[in-house]
Amino acid sequence: MPLITRRHTLAAAAAAIAATPLGRAAAQAPAPAADRPLFGARLWRLPNGLSVAFVENRRAPVVAQYLYYAAGGGEDPPGRSGVAHFLEHMMFKGSPNVPSGAFSRRVSREGGNDNAFTSRDVTAYFQQVEASRLPLVMAMEADRFAAALIPQDELESERNVILEERRQRTDSTPRGRFGEAFRAALWGPQSWPGRPIIGWEEEIRATTRDDLLGFYDRFYAPSNATLVIAGAVEEGLLRALVEEHYGRAPARPGAGRARPVPADLPHEPRLLRRDPQAREAVMMRAWKAPSLTTPEARHALPLEVLAHLLGSGQGSRLHAALVEAGLAVAAGASYDGEASGITEFTFWAMPRRGVSPERLEQEAAAVLARLLQDGPTEAEVARSTRQLSAGALLALDSFGAAPRMLGGVLAIGLPADVVEFWPARLRAVTREQVEQAARAVLGAAPNTTGWLLPEAA
Repeated sequence: MPLITRRHTLAAAAAAIAATPLGRAAAQAPAPAADRPLFGARLWRLPNGLSVAFVENRRAPVVAQYLYYAAGGGEDPPGRSGVAHFLEHMMFKGSPNVPSGAFSRRVSREGGNDNAFTSRDVTAYFQQVEASRLPLVMAMEADRFAAALIPQDELESERNVILEERRQRTDSTPRGRFGEAFRAALWGPQSWPGRPIIGWEEEIRATTRDDLLGFYDRFYAPSNATLVIAGAVEEGLLRALVEEHYGRAPARPGAGRARPVPADLPHEPRLLRRDPQAREAVMMRAWKAPSLTTPEARHALPLEVLAHLLGSGQGSRLHAALVEAGLAVAAGASYDGEASGITEFTFWAMPRRGVSPERLEQEAAAVLARLLQDGPTEAEVARSTRQLSAGALLALDSFGAAPRMLGGVLAIGLPADVVEFWPARLRAVTREQVEQAARAVLGAAPNTTGWLLPEAA
């Protein structure tokens, strides 16, 4: 089931802008005269602790409902990686008034769609339907919100579905296997950031119904959930519907995040994987980095700008130094500041045939050395902040943008303003702040460098 976050939404939009004439215009366009919230969300909380966000949008007679739980793969218990994701699957297996499998069938029958996703920080369930069908999907979601059945007799069949999903997405692809091994090398295979969200195979096989019920009881409480509704519905009616359906669930304490602090040192500083199925070599290099939820949150937005100017689009430094120079077929950088706890800053490159790993590493290191010595230019920072903020505005064309973007930040304890005023805050990032963030994070040796190589390389 797909993982959809604000970062993915905006990254896709910003990449699209960077590759078009709009990207060049965005780098030069003046900032808006007045910075208004992107969505103007209304926020409230039910007596049982459920947080609610509403964005009215009458561009079409449709509505989206997203229910987020503040628990993802990072909350999997030791030795049971993949429990959050396994529970996501089992939540479709029935509740007191909705038989197993009937949820999705009913949504489809009404012409809508539904799905769910698990990230490291959250698990979310969503539906998009014609506005008049909101009471139906709200009643069904609230039913499993209050009392999912998680039937024992469907556990093994769903375990097989998950194992097949793992085979298709990870085990059967060289990059999937390498990406999983790289995170384990960076963080440790049993640390909360190093475990795969889908779970290690042997731990998926060992998961029991008691494991799932324990996770459900600990984390699926109203006080640990955020409901986001966007679409063509009047606020007063919505408040009444939310109270009618979700207000029935009794208040009970939900477990907060209790993640141990990962070790400063990498589990494995260098990783080399030769794979007979790999057609192209890939280098990855990662540094542990702060996020918006850590004490050094001041570096988060500058690091987003840094990732963009280093590795997004044809104007980026890695593209110019590696791709345009004929050393790599592609190169990029990524950073997710909207994470619960510590995160990572990563860059990657795919060398052209005939370019040795040593040569590519040397040239990539030179790119970073120049950046750390001289800092970014004013023009680079302006280009990146304009393209990223324009990407946020372009993302508004997506009907699901509001619940994805708002739900993701609210569920990890950040205020809605992080999303509502993200473009304005981004435009306020200075060259000096980007330089300071680069030196704070990239000034040290990378925590882990990894290579995926064809077997003959």
